[in-house]
Amino acid sequence: MASVTELKQRHLAASETVNGLREKLKQKRLLLLDTDVAGYSRLQGKMPVNFGPTDLVCCRTLQGHTGKVYSLDWTAERNRIVSASQDGRLIVWNALTSQKTHAIKLPCAWVMTCAFSPSGQSVTCGGLDSVCSIFNLNSPSDKDGNLPVSRMLTGHKGYVSSCQYVPDEDSHLITASGDHTCVLWDITTGLRTSVFGGEFQSGHTADVLSVSINGSNSRMFVSGSCDSTARLWDTRVASRTVRTFHGHEGDVNTVKFFPDGNRFGTGSDDGACRLFDIRTGHQLQVYQQPHGDNEVPHVTSIAFSISGRLLFAGFTNGDCYVWDTLLAKVVLNLGSLQNSHESRISCLGLSADGSALCTGSWDTNLKIWAFGGYRKVS
Repeated sequence: MASVTELKQRHLAASETVNGLREKLKQKRLLLLDTDVAGYSRLQGKMPVNFGPTDLVCCRTLQGHTGKVYSLDWTAERNRIVSASQDGRLIVWNALTSQKTHAIKLPCAWVMTCAFSPSGQSVTCGGLDSVCSIFNLNSPSDKDGNLPVSRMLTGHKGYVSSCQYVPDEDSHLITASGDHTCVLWDITTGLRTSVFGGEFQSGHTADVLSVSINGSNSRMFVSGSCDSTARLWDTRVASRTVRTFHGHEGDVNTVKFFPDGNRFGTGSDDGACRLFDIRTGHQLQVYQQPHGDNEVPHVTSIAFSISGRLLFAGFTNGDCYVWDTLLAKVVLNLGSLQNSHESRISCLGLSADGSALCTGSWDTNLKIWAFGGYRKVS
C-alpha cells in the first residue's frame, strides 16, 4: 500500500503532466488562429462604427429596489422588464413609463437570476435556495397582497445562477447551477427533462454561472463556468458536451449567443470578452481594455446589438463598454457618461427590437439607455 508521501508525489507528477499538456494544447490552438475578426475586417477595408455619447443617453432611471440588483430580463414586446434584487423582491417595470406593475416578495431573499416567459405571462427566479420559482403574473394576490408561487422546480443540489426560457415556449426552461450542471425543465410537470453534466457525464468541473439558448436553433445552448470554459450542449444528447471552448483564465461569468446563432460571446473574471464559433470551436476575437498594475475589473454581463456589430459589456468597476465587434475597438464607455451607475454593473440586456439597453447595478438602480431616440442599433 502506497504511503501518503508517495501518493502526494504521484499527485504532483500527474498535475505537472496535465499542466504540460494544457500548455501544449494552448500553443496548438494559437498556431491554428492565423487571423481574427478584427484583422480580417481591416483587410476588407471595413469602416469603424460611428458612435458618440449623444447616440446613447440615459433616458430613465428605475428606482424602487432597496438592495443590490442582480439580474434583469426584457419581455419580447420590449416594454416590460423584470429585475431581481438582494432586497428579496422581483419588480416588473413598464420600461416606457417607469411604473412598477408588480412587486413580488420572494420566498428566499437570496435571488441571483430572473427571466420573463416568452408570452410575458410569467416570471421565474432562482438563487441560493437551489429552487427555481415561477410566478404567474395573472394570478390573484393572497390576503397579504403577495403573488403566490405557481410552480417550484426542485432538484438542483447547488444555487441556481442563471435561467432562460426556451424561445417561443412557456413550458420549458434551462437553468445553470453551482452543482456543476445545467437542467432542462418541463414546467408543466415540474420535472427535469435532461441533466447536462454531473458525476458520470462529460461536463463542467465547477459551478456553472450562465446559460444562453441559441435563438436560431433552440436545441442548442451554451454554458459558462468557474472552470474557465464555455461548453456547447444539444438538448437531445445530454450525456456529453458537443464542444468545449477554452481561452479564458478566470471564471466565465456570462455567455450570450450572437444574433446569427453560429457564434457566441463570453465575459470573464480575467477582464476579457471573447467571441467563439460553434462550428469550428475556434476563438474569433478577444475584446479587452489595457489595464495597468491595478486589479483588472471583471466582466459581469454581455449583450449584442441586433446585427451583432456592437457588444455591450458590464464590469465590476461600473464601466460598461460598447465594442465594435468587427474591429475590436471600444466606441463608448457608458460609465463615463452623465447619469451613469455609481457601482458594479451586475446585469444588462437589450430590448427585443434593439431600441434600448437596460443596465442593473449594485447601486440598487436600473437605467434605460436609448439609442438616438429609440432608433434600432444596427
